[in-house]
Amino acid sequence: MADLIVVGAGAAGLYTSLCAAAAGARVVLVSALPLAETASYWAQGGLAAALAPEDSPGQHLEDTLAAGRGLVRRAAAEVLCAEAPARFADLVELGVVFDADAAGNVELGLEGGHSVRRIVHAGGSATGRRLLRGLAVRVVAEPAIEVREGRRVTSLLGTDGRAAGVALDDGATVSARAVVLASGGGAALYSRTTNPPGSWGSGLLLARAAGADLADLEFVQFHPTAVTGIAGREGFLITEAIRGEGATLHGPDGERFVDELAPRDAVARAIFRLMRDTSSAHVGLDMRAVDPLRFPNVVDALRSAGVDPTRELIPVAPASHYVMGGVVTDLDGRTGVAGLYAVGEVACTGLHGANRLASNSLSECFVFGRRAALAGLDEPAPSGAPGEPCGPAPEAPTRATREAIWRLAGLERNAADLEELAQDPHPLARMVAACALGREETRGGHARTEFPKSDGRLDYRHSVIQPQSFSSTLVTWQ
Repeated sequence: MADLIVVGAGAAGLYTSLCAAAAGARVVLVSALPLAETASYWAQGGLAAALAPEDSPGQHLEDTLAAGRGLVRRAAAEVLCAEAPARFADLVELGVVFDADAAGNVELGLEGGHSVRRIVHAGGSATGRRLLRGLAVRVVAEPAIEVREGRRVTSLLGTDGRAAGVALDDGATVSARAVVLASGGGAALYSRTTNPPGSWGSGLLLARAAGADLADLEFVQFHPTAVTGIAGREGFLITEAIRGEGATLHGPDGERFVDELAPRDAVARAIFRLMRDTSSAHVGLDMRAVDPLRFPNVVDALRSAGVDPTRELIPVAPASHYVMGGVVTDLDGRTGVAGLYAVGEVACTGLHGANRLASNSLSECFVFGRRAALAGLDEPAPSGAPGEPCGPAPEAPTRATREAIWRLAGLERNAADLEELAQDPHPLARMVAACALGREETRGGHARTEFPKSDGRLDYRHSVIQPQSFSSTLVTWQ
């Protein structure tokens, strides 16, 4: 028996495990992939924290609220912005080396939606890789953490109305005081995505089967600058930090057409509409004026595919990148099911609202991962066997479903398309359709062609889907 089971070994899962172990817990960490090969590994953005003298948690909060388009749960954003600097310090203490200038001062980058430089990187655009490698080394060296690599959770196990363990695909079961889902989001539900294939939302279905609510699945962040038309690099993300350092976007006529540092939903939709109106397959990202030494992994990846970004424009188009919705939790990661917690992209605290502020997601992993680890250890110890499976193992979407979601619930949606998607055999596809149908407005990562403006009556109202239901209800959270 463990004190805590953590499902998923991305940034949120690794850090949650380390926080629990530091508090004296016995942890079982379940990872479908080898450590340091999860979606977080590919994260090119950084960690957002108010570290500069001219910055403050209050200013970070204002930027987060503005990016979230009237849907951010203020209490969650206040927690994130207040605690992010301390979590940055924790990572430094754990041995993560962040980029610094010649004087040893941490370098701060600028990304879309931020009013000041507050993004810390590790190895330029290799932040995810550096973070995961560093945290994974710590996890492996921690005797209180048992890592089960190459194993998938097929079901949560319930006893007396609470989550008390997990069943694994090798037939094993593990019981614990609490289960923390850190299994990533659902961006790979879409056929064109920056995410690895496994990031299709399996944790959402595990939580739903156990009795947890899901919310805000209509809000999908489409990254504006994913490579397209280059063999071997389709969907490769070109980090927003490159635009923060001066890269520009150009249409087929060679002219700039958008403020490159506007929030992601605005930039992605501007690209989408220009491509549609000009029948173009892509736009061009010009980073010829950007120091290639600042982003070596991007430059090397493109050159290996036959494109030299120091000499030519990069063909890019939007791709599904991050789902703002997920399993509904409180500010300590608690779901509506006793003993079940969720952190990172699988969770929905309301932090991101309708549009995630760039690089808040890594900060979220650490801020809420620590809070969930400590809260989970206050749960009572299980009194017996871990209980019965809460449902069947989640099934991955077929290629046909992924293509349908991209076609019918992409950057712009309409009722007819969403009603067609609501008939798809995959449950998450139907729930995306339900949330998008129920929100008759355009806001952040959700755009309805019949309702091109935001409806003020829907401010701070979240689309919630209860267990066993395929319809959404608009709810205001405190």
